[in-house]
Amino acid sequence: MKKLCLVAVFFISFLANAQDDKPCTCCSPDHSAFDFWIGEWDVTNSNNDTAAGKSKISKEEGECVIRENWTSASSGFTGTSLNFFNTTTKQWEQLWIDNAGTYLKLKGNRVGNQMILSSDEFAKEDGKKYVNRITWTKNEDGTVRQLWEVLEGNKVVNTAFDGLYKKR
Repeated sequence: MKKLCLVAVFFISFLANAQDDKPCTCCSPDHSAFDFWIGEWDVTNSNNDTAAGKSKISKEEGECVIRENWTSASSGFTGTSLNFFNTTTKQWEQLWIDNAGTYLKLKGNRVGNQMILSSDEFAKEDGKKYVNRITWTKNEDGTVRQLWEVLEGNKVVNTAFDGLYKKR
């Protein structure tokens, strides 16, 4: 009987430990590079401190995806972005989709305290080629600045959004 109890205890502890030994596929430093953006945020326009909207950013799918859910302060505009570290290209990628049917694909990496993602080059009606570049800056006070610039070559020709994320 003692042998049977000893075997049962050994078997149960083996099963319990086997479940804890699964490695976290997306727990590398590269996969955590954008974690500074995770949280529930009130977002203001940097130029005049007026409300821009609210954003909830969470890590999902086994720590492999950062999801943003955005709600504008004024127009009923909403959007979602999915962000992930692509282990094949060694780059972060973002896909933004909103309730106006607009989408934006970006890719890039963290440099210091900034995540810098850019679109592929695209042409506008004027025939010129442009790139969207969005930079998220982790500030020392815990806020995050999001700066969306449109570039022609290396020249910034428009600031599409300049917002400050403050945790709720």
